[in-house]
Amino acid sequence: MKAGHYCIKWKLATSLFIFAVIVLSMLFNLSVRTYLIHERSYKTVYTDYRTTLNSDDLKTLSVIEDIRKDEGMWIVNSQGRLGNQMGEYATLFALAKLNRRQAYILPEMYNYLAPVFRITLPTLKREEANRISWTNYWLHDWMAPEYANINGKYVQLTGYPCSWTFFHHIRDEIRQEFRMHDHLNEEAERYLQKIKGDRKNTTFIAVHVRRGDYVRVMPKTWKGVIADKAYFEKAMAYFRNKYQEPVFVVSSNGMDWCKENINASMGDVYFSGDGSEGSPGHDFAILVHCNHTILSVGTFGFWVAYLVGGEAIYLSNFTLPESEFRKLYKEEAANLPEWMGIKADLSPLLNHH
Repeated sequence: MKAGHYCIKWKLATSLFIFAVIVLSMLFNLSVRTYLIHERSYKTVYTDYRTTLNSDDLKTLSVIEDIRKDEGMWIVNSQGRLGNQMGEYATLFALAKLNRRQAYILPEMYNYLAPVFRITLPTLKREEANRISWTNYWLHDWMAPEYANINGKYVQLTGYPCSWTFFHHIRDEIRQEFRMHDHLNEEAERYLQKIKGDRKNTTFIAVHVRRGDYVRVMPKTWKGVIADKAYFEKAMAYFRNKYQEPVFVVSSNGMDWCKENINASMGDVYFSGDGSEGSPGHDFAILVHCNHTILSVGTFGFWVAYLVGGEAIYLSNFTLPESEFRKLYKEEAANLPEWMGIKADLSPLLNHH
């Protein structure tokens, strides 16, 4: 009888032990899943997680922060207007990926790009960035072999990089980063449909005319010129000869000059927007929805042509041989090989000298 009671007790104890093991295993698996969920979401909530997670979540996330910080953080300076900001973003995106580091952008860059594009890199709060001792790494405006092996966990890329040589190998990803918001796409499509009118075989040509400070800076500082009337006439003639019904959509930060120097008498030229440098998103969206591009000097025009695809004509050889600008700028790194260059007329500079 005692042996029977002992056997029952042993079986009960064994069952309780097995049940405890099963429960502990389930709890362990649940904690691991919770950790992984927080780890995946960390990238997207980095800038505001402390206002959305409870105290237990924060304890778990503090561990993840230590892991993430051990991998390092890369950022890039936020300099210039839209075209520069896009170049800096794309270069950071590509070089961080190449060096297997996590890229972050500063709030200034987010504020410039996020209203226009569906960018995905997480934003690092300014107060967090100020607490980190960064290694500044200056970049040329073209890819160099050493950029594939940049040392440092906390690196701030500096300069004004905007060359396809940094990121063309991941072009599809860059194009995804620079997808525009729906309302901008819709406005652009409505505008182009409106100016299309009754045309049946329309080919839209984006024309970006960079003027502004370049009118003064290029000749005085860089011994160079900007695109003139003759350049645009040659470029537009190319498309008029090739396509049945070309429509030229002109955007500029010097629209008065454009209306005086670009011949619109044939009815195929439309001057788009007011060229405001404070809100360039609308003009950019319209140009990017075109089929081909005529660009002048500057990063804004580069990005229009790069995202449009199709054919592109650019101004080439626009500085004198002794210009200091040639130390900062390589024409072959600034324009895709398949784009077509038209040489600038340097005679105004030669006559001046």
